[in-house]
Amino acid sequence: MRAIATASFVIQPFEKTYAVTPYVDGTSLVELVSTFESEQGFHPIGGYGGLIPAYFKYGPLDKYFLGDFKPKSCFADRGAYLLGCDCGEVSCWPLTAQIVTRGKSVRWAEFRQEHRPERDYSGFGPFVFEAEQYRQAVADLLVKHSALAEG
Repeated sequence: MRAIATASFVIQPFEKTYAVTPYVDGTSLVELVSTFESEQGFHPIGGYGGLIPAYFKYGPLDKYFLGDFKPKSCFADRGAYLLGCDCGEVSCWPLTAQIVTRGKSVRWAEFRQEHRPERDYSGFGPFVFEAEQYRQAVADLLVKHSALAEG
């Protein structure tokens, strides 16, 4: 099993709204998965972007990122969107994973690129976070998200 990772979420401008990008140990999930895909010889590689709450109904972001809420989508039975396409449309080029909160940990595992089901992501992750730190990262995201929604 891998060491305990640190989660964070960064809000970045996207067109006239904003995107939420997950980070693991200070590195964006976009960068991590693009590097993995390159190392595996996948083509195309990358093309991912953050999730854009204004474009898709993720539900309450705290429940979503804790795996407690699954929006209606064509991939909902396979996991949660952690990244969407860099064009802004989540289902155009999604990276999904199972988010499992259990005891004192939160785990992202079983990554998939839904439009390339033949790809093997078993060597990517899993990422295991200490639950208290992860919940704080989600709470910090909610504060930033609320400030943007009000502003």
